[in-house]
Amino acid sequence: MVRNFEDRAVPTEVLEHVVDMARRAPSAGNSQGWDLVVLCGAETSRFWDVTLPVERRATFRWTGLLGAPVIVLPYANRDAYLTRYSEPDKSRTGLSSEAQWPVPYWLVDTGFFTMTLLLAAHNAGLGALFFGVFHEAEQLSASLGVPIDRQLLGAIALGYPASSEDGRSAKRPKRTTSDVVHYGGW
Repeated sequence: MVRNFEDRAVPTEVLEHVVDMARRAPSAGNSQGWDLVVLCGAETSRFWDVTLPVERRATFRWTGLLGAPVIVLPYANRDAYLTRYSEPDKSRTGLSSEAQWPVPYWLVDTGFFTMTLLLAAHNAGLGALFFGVFHEAEQLSASLGVPIDRQLLGAIALGYPASSEDGRSAKRPKRTTSDVVHYGGW
């Protein structure tokens, strides 16, 4: 995860390639219930002006993040799944209303899409950081004209990485394989 970016634009063809790879992510019923808002260059200020107003920037630890030349906002579309699972080939699953889904796959699949985008960005030589939009998500979405039925998962800063210190969480040890895997049962 990169928190500091070079002052260099991401070429359109590189960005389009990254998104093209991400759109191949798994999707329940091939519903593909994800959408992106992509802000490039000076447009990124639309994101920062809402989520991190100027008066809060002086105390923001990751000032290099503000220089990311691209901000990608992945949105989940629940209704794409409810509509898809109402179609004849899926209707007998009984998943035509939100209450019937044991897991909200619109969020799972948009997470797959987001992870695939992060991996594709890395493969394209870009740095990236996924981070939460914990404040002002509704105001941000409204300012960008996003339909109210879409759910923002977070934000992705993209660009060419500059030197950066790791976040505090990076020092936490990774769980070992034996801590994670439970062969044959728990």
